[in-house]
Amino acid sequence: MSTPTSESAPGLHEDNDTRVGPADRNSSILTRWGSRGTAIVLGLGALVMVLIGASVGLALGNSGPQTMSISADGKDVVNTGFARDMIVHHNQGVLMAHIAELDSSDKEVRLTAYDIEYTQTSQIGTMQGWLDLWGVPRLNSDAHMSWMGSVGMADMNVVGTSTASSGLSDGAVMPGMATDAEITKLEGLKGSASDIFFLQLMIRHHHGGAAMMTYAATHAASPVVQNFASKMLESQESEIGVMTGMLAARGAKPLAYTAPTG
Repeated sequence: MSTPTSESAPGLHEDNDTRVGPADRNSSILTRWGSRGTAIVLGLGALVMVLIGASVGLALGNSGPQTMSISADGKDVVNTGFARDMIVHHNQGVLMAHIAELDSSDKEVRLTAYDIEYTQTSQIGTMQGWLDLWGVPRLNSDAHMSWMGSVGMADMNVVGTSTASSGLSDGAVMPGMATDAEITKLEGLKGSASDIFFLQLMIRHHHGGAAMMTYAATHAASPVVQNFASKMLESQESEIGVMTGMLAARGAKPLAYTAPTG
């Protein structure tokens, strides 16, 4: 993204009791997270929106005649393919983060989940805006990651997409995505088991999207899309490090994942 995510976990953790009862789910953000955590999250949200606005402004104002630039951007298969596929990939990330935020009793995990949910929702809105601005459909019949050519096809054959099997199946339509069975399992877990499985799924999810970000950062026709993908990759790599540390602190390790080599 051109909107960097925050390394939310270390700075947002507080030393007070992190247990949260059912009634707390309906309380205000200030009550749930305290003034310090709320201020940080709101500040990050403001920064996200400012940077999104800057990206849109660059798309509209830095390319000479606007109509010519917009038309050309909409004809580039990397621009449009990255936006469409990353929206799909992000939609599942938002779902997993939402489940974790509601079910976790760990403040550090809840703040991490909220940060991912908020940031990726904003990024989805930006990419949908591009597609609308370019005058192209948000969905089409092309195979996922086909816009990456032979690299994308190799990535779609990656081993380790699911903990239960190799390849892409059961709702996991792109590398790193959780299967429908894994989403159902996450919804049924509570407490530390939920926290650990969420972190494991999200780390793998971030790893799986990296190939698309890397390709778009170097092959997209639009410099705005290139920058957006590059910044998204940087922030998600940072989040992987943070979440891996959180897993270690909870006595767990990331799920097995084989990165694409194509």
